[in-house]
Amino acid sequence: MSQITINSLEELESYQGKELGVSEYHTITQEQIKNFADATLDHQWIHLDENRATIETPFRSTIAHGYLTVSLLPYLWGQIVKIGNVKMQVNYEIESLRFNQAVAVNSRVRLRAKMLSVKNLRGIAKTQIEVTLEIENSRKPAYNGIVTFLYHFND
Repeated sequence: MSQITINSLEELESYQGKELGVSEYHTITQEQIKNFADATLDHQWIHLDENRATIETPFRSTIAHGYLTVSLLPYLWGQIVKIGNVKMQVNYEIESLRFNQAVAVNSRVRLRAKMLSVKNLRGIAKTQIEVTLEIENSRKPAYNGIVTFLYHFND
């Protein structure tokens, strides 16, 4: 699916209630997991100790931090929608986020997004987007939830 370009509040409103699309797949590597562990100081062995994770976990490999997968939201969202003509975008809220399944190292994930609502708050667009992080070849997603972005358009 190709990227949607939106340049105004009115264009944003026209997508209300519609699926916006799906990002490209992104592979979660052990190096990315290690870098995330270093950045967040979360060095739990299920993320980093490949030998132990293979033997002692039901995943049979290391797994990505849940918050690592959430941190991919802006990157994957940007593949689905390009918001132009904005002064600023603010990540406002995440609600009802549920982790459904661990993401094993070397899994490929992609984001599916649907525009639930758009509200005009005195010239600022408040958007609620239903997001699902899909894992390639898995019926169960890594997570699903609702994210809210604020867009300050240049008029």
